[in-house]
Amino acid sequence: MGLVLRSLKNWRLFKKDKLKSRYEVVVIGAGVHGLSTAYHLAKRGINNVAVFDKSYLGGGSSGRNTQIIRANTRLPESTKFYKEALEGYEKLSKEVNLNLLINQCGHLTLAHSEFELDVLRLRAQSNRKLGVDSRVIGKDEIKELVPYIDLSENKRFPIVGALWHPRGGNIRHDAVVWGYASVANKLGVEIYTHSEVKDIKKEGNEVRSIIVNGEEVKCNYVINATAGWCSTVAKMVDIKLPITTIPLQACVSEPLKPFMNVVLVSVRLAAYFYQTERGEFVMGAEIDPYPSYSYRSTLPTLENIATAIIELVPCLSQVKVIRQWAGICDLTPDFSPIMGEVPEVKGFLLNVGWGTYGFKTAPASGKALAELIATGKTPELIKPFSITRFYENRLMDEKASAQTAH
Repeated sequence: MGLVLRSLKNWRLFKKDKLKSRYEVVVIGAGVHGLSTAYHLAKRGINNVAVFDKSYLGGGSSGRNTQIIRANTRLPESTKFYKEALEGYEKLSKEVNLNLLINQCGHLTLAHSEFELDVLRLRAQSNRKLGVDSRVIGKDEIKELVPYIDLSENKRFPIVGALWHPRGGNIRHDAVVWGYASVANKLGVEIYTHSEVKDIKKEGNEVRSIIVNGEEVKCNYVINATAGWCSTVAKMVDIKLPITTIPLQACVSEPLKPFMNVVLVSVRLAAYFYQTERGEFVMGAEIDPYPSYSYRSTLPTLENIATAIIELVPCLSQVKVIRQWAGICDLTPDFSPIMGEVPEVKGFLLNVGWGTYGFKTAPASGKALAELIATGKTPELIKPFSITRFYENRLMDEKASAQTAH
């Protein structure tokens, strides 16, 4: 309740007293992707923009993720995109004049067999060729980075090596949301929370207006930047997205004296975790095994997280979990996002399908969508992620680097 009340108070700071009759761009979704898009539009001088969200600012997946940032993906097209996003985060605090508490502590992906290590070597080679700092390391270096890790041989899944990505880490998700929102608003963008877009009206095959807060508001562009509900929004213009919505859970421990300053990931154990500056351990696992729109956390998932993490760092076995939560994420068949225009509906743009890793890409996606609107041309960086790939047989299979949901 406290978060909602605080949001309602600040909602008065962002909103105008009355909606305009027309906006150049309407953004649906006041999370990191929608706000990043609005921010980059305003930077380009396109500030007749309104952002609408049915909940509070950052109340969806932007406030329910584990804040991890990285660029060590598998495919070259993805690596280029994630690299730009990571570079965007590295300079974002200065851009929005707010300390976003970025912590590039490094990102360590463990290998539990020689086959897994070979896969990580291929990723490292591909990453380095594209300018991403990424390399395979042995057990001695792993022990230096994580002194309390269990590297014994008589384990269920012994550790044989790891992929080390030094510039990976984490950044405060709520700070990113408010940083984007505050600067975009100062540049003229209007932000309306607790304002659900009920319908999108078309004229022929072009977007004409939206229905929100009981009013019809005209616009030239509508950007679908929602998570969990992007399929519902797309149906308003008769578009069926190839997306499945599935819950994702995480938890946080009681605070401990800091002793681990790295993001540690095991794909085999389907778990990841890191220690925050305040001492808590943020821990997550794989997506739920069934589609749902539920925000409820479950005991089996907590048991899976605990089992995996205790196997990796046994000294955490007596640590108490103080909070568990769930979010919902949109997965495409190839585990890659959908960005850009929809050929069937002029003026309707997509920034969706981010699965379990959308937070880490917001600086790049917002910049690219703003460039598309400003120039009328799709940037080369996001062309591979067009919705047309699903019927042109050119899928972007990123499941290998997205298999653990972080």
